[in-house]
Amino acid sequence: MASFLDRAMDSLVVPGFSRIGYTVRSRSFTPLSEMSLVGKTVVLTGHTSGLGLAAAKQMRAMGADLVLIGRDATRSSRTGDTVRDIPGSGSVDVLVADMGDLRAVASLATTITSTRSRVEVVVHNAGALLKTRERTAAGQDPTLAVHVYGPFLLTHMLLPLLAASHGRVVTVASGGMYAVPLPDFSRGHSLELPDDKYDGTRQYAIAKRAQVTLNEIWATEPSADGISFHAMHPGWADTPGVASSIPLFRAVTRPILRTADQGADTVSFLAAVEGARPASGGFWCDREPRSIHRLTSTRRADTPEARRALWDQVRGAALGSFS
Repeated sequence: MASFLDRAMDSLVVPGFSRIGYTVRSRSFTPLSEMSLVGKTVVLTGHTSGLGLAAAKQMRAMGADLVLIGRDATRSSRTGDTVRDIPGSGSVDVLVADMGDLRAVASLATTITSTRSRVEVVVHNAGALLKTRERTAAGQDPTLAVHVYGPFLLTHMLLPLLAASHGRVVTVASGGMYAVPLPDFSRGHSLELPDDKYDGTRQYAIAKRAQVTLNEIWATEPSADGISFHAMHPGWADTPGVASSIPLFRAVTRPILRTADQGADTVSFLAAVEGARPASGGFWCDREPRSIHRLTSTRRADTPEARRALWDQVRGAALGSFS
């Protein structure tokens, strides 16, 4: 009965993605307080608010040694102090890097590899949703740089530390990706929308589609053997990012939005779960694997050729100056 209800809520979207879905499903959850990250190093990007801050607090209480990454030094340090105030046995270190600045990401990875012998968990949570077309210093779309290229580069550079611990990578994606397919690379399309067709919400959804597909590809890569990869979507959570980026959506759905803690629960679960360890490459919501497709159009576009083109394009954009 519980499984049937879970599938029904998921298929109807609104109950599954909202606070309703979490409230019903969480009745069977093992509390995070009964799960442990003691002795494990967790690298978490985007910790200063919303889901990232909620996950940082949860994993702090679970005993993790946290390496928190934010782009603003003052805000990152202040939020790091907030996390330290949560009772926990592990350390809390704060490093500064803009995940959309690939040189800063490379420097960040070098710092981590020079000070750590192993990393058990990397959580890619940093995000950006821009209303107008902008460019990074390297000329890249910031949404793609923050969500796709920066995380790819950081993962690539931390592979040795993750392999040493048979670690795992958790990517915070979004249910918004369900509405968009992979680009038609065979026709010369790319992840980046043309300037004359730019739409910030759609560009964000494309980045999220790329994230979940790359998560599946990473799980099969020989260079990442022994490392687990998991993507998740948090449902509809009431966060500062939602309030600033899609205020109308928040205004309409606010009564049923999840809290940040509820949205972050699966992140912390995937970081800590042992025993029947989740299969690598899965896409999760509320501690259960979900399909990455809901529409025929997105499934049709998800071909082996498109996946290889995606991997090659992202690898080139992320590692071109560092390989």
